[in-house]
Parts: sequence; structure tokens; C-alpha cells
Amino acid sequence: MSRGIQFELSKSLYVKDPQNTKYGQRLLQNTVELMAEVGFESFNFKKLGARMKSTETSVYRYFENKHKLLTYICCWYWEWIHYLIDIHTLNIKDPKEVLYVMIHQLLYASEKSSMTVYINESLLHDIVVLEGVKSFHVNEVDKDNDLGFFESYKALNSKMAKIISDVNPDYPYPESLAITLSTMAHDQIYFASHFPELSSFEQRTPLAQIEEMMRQTVTSLLIPT
Repeated sequence: MSRGIQFELSKSLYVKDPQNTKYGQRLLQNTVELMAEVGFESFNFKKLGARMKSTETSVYRYFENKHKLLTYICCWYWEWIHYLIDIHTLNIKDPKEVLYVMIHQLLYASEKSSMTVYINESLLHDIVVLEGVKSFHVNEVDKDNDLGFFESYKALNSKMAKIISDVNPDYPYPESLAITLSTMAHDQIYFASHFPELSSFEQRTPLAQIEEMMRQTVTSLLIPT
């Protein structure tokens, strides 16, 4: 079994971690493909089992419900971004350059990578943008948060906030800017494709143009002229 890159996600999200078995990896691969195709509302374990030529019962051996499965794959994506930022800033000492690499990875994490075996990051990015808020815009969000559902999301934001503070220790809103940049990176790709009236970019705009806008934004906020 080829495991590829694996991440440690909250044990509260699953019954059995799908990363650790061949069937579980197929489950994740097919979840991403099916949810990207039909959307979260139409997605269910019966359809997933049928797609895998398996059973609904087998899926329940890994996840209690589709809400936890959605949260799991979103957290996988946040861990993926965190990993990319870490490996690409490993030997960089200049805080400003680290900041720019962070922005680059926020955007380019949306491209399919050969480093992973069973996850299509491009499709998963689309799910995070379209469906990701449904994992925490729920009545039980505080309970879910107490159970540790969103540790990967919060860890990534803390990592980004530290990078921001390293550039400008006097900037008073590092956590808020971090989450704003994360949202900006994903929404600008989406708006350019579907709501050009809400974006300065056109459909199929190269990511480099969005990256330049984000670099200008953080430079003006954090780096005095």
C-alpha cells in the first residue's frame, strides 16, 4: 500500500483513520471526486459506496456522518497548506520572503500535486471554497470546536499569524489578517471564475496576478515605506 503524505488529524472526526488503509484511501479519493461532482447536499454514503462498488456500511466504519467526513477532508487541505509553507520556508531567514512564500503556497496549494497519492488537491480546493464553511457554520460549532474538529484550521492560522508578526511585531491584528489572507486566496480564484463583477481578475487569470495583488496588500499593511 502506497501511503504517500499523511497528516495527523483530530481523532474526533473519524471512527477509523482512512489514511491508514487501502480502502480508506480509496474512500478519500472517491469522496473528493464525488463531492466535487454533486456537491455536499446531494452527497451521501450510499452514493459513495456505490461509486466504490462497496457498501454504505463499509463507509460508516470510517465516519459517523457526512459532516465529519467533510470536516476531515477540509482539515486535510489545511494541513496540506501548512506542510507546503513549512517545507518551502525551511531555509529562508528573511521574514518578508517567508511571508511571500506563504502567500504563494496559499494559492498554489490549489494545484494537483504529484506528492500525494490519493487526493486531487485541485478538486479538494473547489470543495473547500464551495462547501468548507458548512463544516463550521452549524449550530453545534462550539461543541465541535471543543471536541477538536478544527485544530488543523486553527494551527494553520496560528502559523500564518506568527509569520505576519515576524515581519512586523507591532502590527496589532496578525490572526485576523491571517484568516483574511486565507479567505482572500481562495475566494479570488472562485470569484474570477464565477463572479467577475466581484473581482478585478478575469476567468482563468494566472495565479501569479492574484499573488501580486496579495503581496501588495501585505506589503502596504506590514512594511513601512
